[in-house]
Amino acid sequence: MSASWRAWGTLGVLVLAYTVSFVDRTILSLLIPAIQADLAISDTQASLLAGFAFAVFYTVMGIPLGRLADRWHRRNLIGLGITVWCLMTAACGLARNFWQLFFARVGVGVGEAALSPAAYSMIADLFPRHLLGRAIAVYSVGLPVGSGLALLIGGVVIGWVADLPPVVLPGVGTLAPWQLTFLLVGLPGLLVAGLVMLVREPPRRDRVAEPGASAAPGLLAFLGRNRRVLLHHFGGLSLLVVVVYGSTAWIPTFFMRSHGWDAADIGLAYGLVFITCGTGGLLAGGQLADYWWRRGRLDGHLRVVLLSVAGMTPCFAAMALVPSPAVALGLLAAATFLSSLHGGVAGAALQLFTPNELRGQMTAVYFFIANLVGLGLGPTAVALITDVVFADQQAIGASIAWLALTAGPLSVVLLATGLRHYRESVAGLQQAVGGAPA
Repeated sequence: MSASWRAWGTLGVLVLAYTVSFVDRTILSLLIPAIQADLAISDTQASLLAGFAFAVFYTVMGIPLGRLADRWHRRNLIGLGITVWCLMTAACGLARNFWQLFFARVGVGVGEAALSPAAYSMIADLFPRHLLGRAIAVYSVGLPVGSGLALLIGGVVIGWVADLPPVVLPGVGTLAPWQLTFLLVGLPGLLVAGLVMLVREPPRRDRVAEPGASAAPGLLAFLGRNRRVLLHHFGGLSLLVVVVYGSTAWIPTFFMRSHGWDAADIGLAYGLVFITCGTGGLLAGGQLADYWWRRGRLDGHLRVVLLSVAGMTPCFAAMALVPSPAVALGLLAAATFLSSLHGGVAGAALQLFTPNELRGQMTAVYFFIANLVGLGLGPTAVALITDVVFADQQAIGASIAWLALTAGPLSVVLLATGLRHYRESVAGLQQAVGGAPA
């Protein structure tokens, strides 16, 4: 069974939406030094903007929006979400103090919470199971491309607006370059919301009961039956994301402080690394997971996640400690490739043991746990280690290394010990829907 041209076309639109979501959420990391200088905020406050403000509402709102994705028109939900987060990204450019920027970041998180639960559910209905890892890996290309474009575009825009005469907005006043950057990055994404409304809602499949039948499993019952695999899957992924988000949120600042680079330099270099190595890692991870699935390895997707965290952990730690900026950039490229292996297959792994009726909700639960822990704690953990343990802003590299070498090995243990439980859960869904691997 192969996928239709309509499936690939819909996937292309979803990739574009996911790309825009990461441009809008990532642009802040490049602007942190300018925001700190303008608003006089600490590393810990900056980490709350980069992580906590976005992550808490992104994760909390994901659950009701995931439930809505299981019952309502998923395309419309995505279009509405894009509109909200693009407007709130632009609103970041109107902020005049820490709390205004904090609540604008909250709005970005609320809008983006609508995207992936609905998108994952649509992709699982558009593609057969033997292509699911590859399809979700293609969707996840939006992460490195969006993050990379945020750095590339952000670096260019910062340099461009710095040479402009002062921009005065009625009712707001003179805009700083970082504020104008938010406006220029946020508003164009509204065009993508209109494009999403042109795609067709796919029919739902892999139901364990007919629509409206009482045999469909409830979310709590499903969580209870699969508690062992979910503990290992969600726990391992959460710690992995702690390392990834904790490191990547501070890498531009690390290169500026430790190696003397400016925003344009790190934006160009890190943006290119993100786009090339991140995309390569995502696609390689999807190919490897699908290869193992075709060979009968029911745990192949989770094995790719395990490979990802085991490889990236020493690379992130070494990158943060070596004295040479060229070597550090090379290690960052390796860490980006290896950390991206899991990007698509972790979500595909969840779809392979979740019935259709619960896919939107389970994707939301997955993002809730992984992002609340990973995105909520990762950037702030690095900042607290820097501010409290070392009490030295130049120790940002040591803080990144300490986090990687603490959370990474714990993630490896949880994932490795959960492989058997994962195989059992995947086999259980196959029996419930009455089919072999597709």
